Amino acid sequence: MSGRFIAVVGPSGVGKDSVVQAMADRDQRIVLARRVITRPSDAGSEEFDGVTAAEFQSLKGAGAFTLSWEAHGLHYAIPIAVNAHLKDGRDVLANLSRAVLIRAKDRFARFDVINLTADRDVLAARLAARGRETDTQIAGRLERATAGLPGGIEALHLDNSGPLGQTVQAALDRLYPVKA
Repeated sequence: MSGRFIAVVGPSGVGKDSVVQAMADRDQRIVLARRVITRPSDAGSEEFDGVTAAEFQSLKGAGAFTLSWEAHGLHYAIPIAVNAHLKDGRDVLANLSRAVLIRAKDRFARFDVINLTADRDVLAARLAARGRETDTQIAGRLERATAGLPGGIEALHLDNSGPLGQTVQAALDRLYPVKA
């Protein structure tokens, strides 16, 4: 049986990178998709491959990505290598944009979504702490925080306002229920 592609989505500052890393660290059934992003590799809290816009377009043209999208003025992609993990029956976990969910659902035979939320004050504090955006950019991200999922997308909704471990355990419990 093929593995599942599990998309983790939610507003900026909700903790997607922390949740996906902790889930992959905790459960060997999960492979973490390492995204390719048009931003310097030393920027951000996640492990990713930073490339220039020209390099991104070259890779995309060469078929190196199974999924790609634009968000917040950057280009993002999931490398084609994740398909081998799925074929081997491993579950692949990826931080995605809500805007690309329909394409991802159409692309992967087994597809699940975890939609993370958090209190507005928590989001604001996390965005300010990471120091990547201006106050105006943070305000814009907070306005988009309540955006819903596209029609036809079902998701596991989890509040990540509290302890990371609590969110991670809730996600793993739902993805891998213990059978009696």
